[in-house]
Amino acid sequence: MSISELSRTTFAALFGAMPIAFGQGAGSGLRQPLGVAIVGGLLISQWLTLYTTPVIYLYLERLARWVGRPYRPSRVQEALSDPRRPALAESRHGAE
Repeated sequence: MSISELSRTTFAALFGAMPIAFGQGAGSGLRQPLGVAIVGGLLISQWLTLYTTPVIYLYLERLARWVGRPYRPSRVQEALSDPRRPALAESRHGAE
């Protein structure tokens, strides 16, 4: 699931809960706390997911470098940057 799909889903649920949170009329006093909890929870979870999680990963990477772990690129990055092997090699089951 991409970030845009996550945002669309969250905002659809958020806008769906707004009538409950801001509703007026008979019985709205009982439903309003539920709507406020839904809207607040969705906003906070969206903020945590999209903004704080990447920041935490960046700080953990910096901490790992500071502690002394040598930087090692991922296997995908190594395979793509290796000049000896083409990026799109034929598989073992390719045409013979």
